[in-house]
Amino acid sequence: MDPALLRERELFKKKALATPTVEKKKREPDVITSTKDDKKKTKTSAPTSSSSYSSSAVLNYKSVSGNSQFKFGILAKIVKYMKTRHQEGDDHPLTLDEILDETNQLFVTNNIKIWLETEALPNNVKIEITPEKKFIFKPPLKVKDKKSLLRLLKQYDLKGLGGILLEEIQESLPHCEKVLKHLQQEIIYITRPIDKKKIVFYNDKTANLTIDEEFQKLWRSVTVENMDDEKIEEYLEKQGIKSMQDHGIKKKVMPIKRKKPINRNRQFKKPRENEHLADVLENYDNMA
Repeated sequence: MDPALLRERELFKKKALATPTVEKKKREPDVITSTKDDKKKTKTSAPTSSSSYSSSAVLNYKSVSGNSQFKFGILAKIVKYMKTRHQEGDDHPLTLDEILDETNQLFVTNNIKIWLETEALPNNVKIEITPEKKFIFKPPLKVKDKKSLLRLLKQYDLKGLGGILLEEIQESLPHCEKVLKHLQQEIIYITRPIDKKKIVFYNDKTANLTIDEEFQKLWRSVTVENMDDEKIEEYLEKQGIKSMQDHGIKKKVMPIKRKKPINRNRQFKKPRENEHLADVLENYDNMA
């Protein structure tokens, strides 16, 4: 082979290796990748909108619930203040602005004031409205002093209504502790076994009886728990004791008068004339 051609060939290779080469990319893969990117963008954009909507909904719900809690917190503070005020002896009514001023709640908006004045306070069981549109505490019992409480306990005792809860007396009676100390000899406290609440009864001293200790021991020794009347009667019959159902004063049962059936075929007799006085009667028509 010619050495000149070989030299030219080697020079050509050196030039080819020295010059950089740029390859052209195909357009079809570019289109595919762009569509994929667009799809990804659309997919990612959709959840961002939904997430923003859900977060805004959560914020709205929290704001609404917080607003209601704020309103009912103001109402609870007002009712508590009116209760303590009544227990201290202040029974004159107040306007809504005066209540808010005394409870240090002057930051309340007009909407909440309207809600308190038209809905919350009038519908509350513990609050009463006067004709002057003022508010006052409404206690469960109408007692103001020692005499009214003692009178109410006597009425409960006479009517057989039992006692009154100590909580209701403490909530209704101003200066309750002092009044109850003065009435120690006139009342009795009994704790209810169900919920351990104290009940106040009137101490009727006329009902006190002296009972022998032997009879008390016998009475306490007898156990009648979980027994009805039939079981008690069976026990008494086994012991040779007749039950008390046949003893005592027997009421006379009046016989029921039955009406006679009406006979519709009966003929009514005409009234008779006074025939036996025919000779005695005289006619005075011709004397005129």
